[in-house]
Amino acid sequence: MNYETSIQPGPAHFGPDEALGPNPTDTVPAEAAEIDRRRMIVAAVLIALVLGLAWWLMHRGGTATETAASTSQAQTVSVVSPGRTTVEGIVTASGTIAARREMPVGIAGEGGRVVSVLVDAGDWVRAGQVLAVVDRSVQSQQISGQSANIAVQQANARLAQANLDRALKLVAKGFISKADIDRLTATRDSAAAQVRVAQASLGQLQASTARLNIVAPASGLVLTRGVEPGQIVGAASGVLFRVAKGGELEMQARLAENDLARLAVGVSADVTPVGTPRAFTGQIWQLAPTIDAQTREGVARIALAYDPALRPGGFASASIKSGTTTAPVLPESAILSDPRGAYVYIVGGNNKVERRSVTTGDVTPQGIVVRQGLSGNERVVLRAGGFLNPGDTVRPVVAPAGRGG
Repeated sequence: MNYETSIQPGPAHFGPDEALGPNPTDTVPAEAAEIDRRRMIVAAVLIALVLGLAWWLMHRGGTATETAASTSQAQTVSVVSPGRTTVEGIVTASGTIAARREMPVGIAGEGGRVVSVLVDAGDWVRAGQVLAVVDRSVQSQQISGQSANIAVQQANARLAQANLDRALKLVAKGFISKADIDRLTATRDSAAAQVRVAQASLGQLQASTARLNIVAPASGLVLTRGVEPGQIVGAASGVLFRVAKGGELEMQARLAENDLARLAVGVSADVTPVGTPRAFTGQIWQLAPTIDAQTREGVARIALAYDPALRPGGFASASIKSGTTTAPVLPESAILSDPRGAYVYIVGGNNKVERRSVTTGDVTPQGIVVRQGLSGNERVVLRAGGFLNPGDTVRPVVAPAGRGG
């Protein structure tokens, strides 16, 4: 028997929406999901901040460690603040000793064979003193002959005067004409003139003979002797003696043009010849008016009194006073140089090395004067400058006062 069962649709067979309609509690899950999403975003931001902070702390610690390591490995250098010092400027120069006024002496006459030389190098002579004698045997004979000729002309003049005197006594008696008187007067005048001519010729011969002697033109010191007995001398023989006038000497100091410009006539100088520790005091008496175009140097002539230790032609050094100056003074070890010029290393406030170009001046017992480039307040590296480079970090140690390079 078949029974048909009819099943009526009920609420249990439909979805909640279909069976019950809208449910107010359905919005709760959506709000919870939104809250979870926000929490996840906040957590991600916090994690990022924590990671960033950790990275910063790690790198900060590393930089501090590196800085500490760099400081511990920095080179220790001695530094000094030179300040400004007033020093007496000294210009150092070299040159030769020479006669202040050198007089070359040669033969003035026609020359001949030297009979004798009366002086030697190192002798003092007076003006007009005979230095050497040249043979004059021929000239002596000429002088004797001319002296005899004068005697003849004088005799002729006396005879002419006597004839004129007798003729004048006979004119009044009419024995002598006026024309004869005129002729005798002319003869007398001619004879007198011949006497004067002969005397002039004798004087010429004597003067020419006197010039055979080689004489000193002025008093002074004989520097060189270039003639010996028996030597034939003449106008082409050149200089036979050199005489320092008055024995005055000088040093011809060669100076760079910038140093020459700092000096003046009358400035004192100490000259030390090579081979002796003794210094001689002199004064500049002349500064060269020109500069050598090749060497860019000029000459300062320092007058010196005679002394046997000063030998003309010898080499010498001079210390010339050039006034006072106020500037930083550094030891030689602090000043370096390269193709770009002189420079020093200074330590800045961050203990980093900086290069500073400088212009140096005089070298004094205290050190080298820095004319430009430093104010004197900087911390200048005294030593180890050759092992430094600009930008290096160093540990500066102030050098004790008085310690130099």
